[in-house]
Amino acid sequence: MKLHKKNISSDLFLFMGIITTLIVCGLLFIYSSSSIYALERFGVAHYFLKKQCIGLMIGLCALLVAYCIPVKIIHATTPLLFLSSLLLSALTMIPFLTHRINGSSRWLSLGGFTFQPSELLKVTFIVYVAYLIEKKQYTTHSFMHSYLPFLIILGVTNIILLKQPDFGLAVTLTITTFLLLFIAQYRNKDLLITFASCLPIVAALIYFKPYRLARVLTFLDPWSDPQGSGFQIIQSLIAIGSGGLWGVGISHSKQKFFYLPMQHSDFIFAIIAEETGFIGALLVIILFIALLYLGIRIASYTTNRFAQFTILGFIIMINLQAMINIAVTLGLVPTKGIGLPFISYGNSSLVCTLIMVGLILNMAQDKHKEYK
Repeated sequence: MKLHKKNISSDLFLFMGIITTLIVCGLLFIYSSSSIYALERFGVAHYFLKKQCIGLMIGLCALLVAYCIPVKIIHATTPLLFLSSLLLSALTMIPFLTHRINGSSRWLSLGGFTFQPSELLKVTFIVYVAYLIEKKQYTTHSFMHSYLPFLIILGVTNIILLKQPDFGLAVTLTITTFLLLFIAQYRNKDLLITFASCLPIVAALIYFKPYRLARVLTFLDPWSDPQGSGFQIIQSLIAIGSGGLWGVGISHSKQKFFYLPMQHSDFIFAIIAEETGFIGALLVIILFIALLYLGIRIASYTTNRFAQFTILGFIIMINLQAMINIAVTLGLVPTKGIGLPFISYGNSSLVCTLIMVGLILNMAQDKHKEYK
């Protein structure tokens, strides 16, 4: 028992060490990548760094709250929390409440405060999926009583996300859900049929939305329009290629001089690769791999399915987002509008990701085996 507690403490310490490293890395490269743009637009080089630090302080407070709330209370209020965040995300469809950025209405503007409710939704969605997995653990082979409810909540959630539109998060939540159901030993037949059924739906969503189709065509051949639709990914590849083995040096990026759009958010990994080279980029990837490994180990220590699948869901979600973001900057998948967790600029994302961390720490150390 003492050895078990020692292993948990050791893994949680390493887990938090990696997250701290990623956050510090994010602050460093947010400033490095955005300083020229911020100076030109706002007259202050540290504008985005300052806002990210404010988000970090709010996030740390949220982490502490998530860590201190008894897991029994979280379990009991999970359906209400999910429905509340789903409603908040649905409010983005009301024009006078919406704050549009780059053609997307993912942000709510209430009383001068702007935030992205879908970031909170992905937290409560994962917790609710874990809640249902625990509730239906003895009926995993029943389509009507166990599998269908997951399809319904996933479908409703994705409809709201696609209305914003947030295709990237819809895809991420869908993949995460199917991975959790696979781990929970739901019937492979049901999962495969659902996956096969999703393919034509995804194809239709891409084909009938010109901007999505343009992204796919750009991904296939960015050089067909190097000054237009292919500009961003080409500049990202130039940044990564310019870094070489050791990089051009921190703060010495050339691509941040108005060449690479969204250099401090979705494409910050390209700036990291340019300034620290292959070695620095590889270290970031290794940190996320280590985070995944430790997260799985931490989940394995818990005996309650609700806690276990909540932890697994968060870890899968964080690493899936990191994988997609890095793949986009490398030109391996079409652009998705997904940031690099803990590193990319974005207060809503940072706060909600830190809530996930707080819940992981909380559930990993919770002593109750069942929540009734």
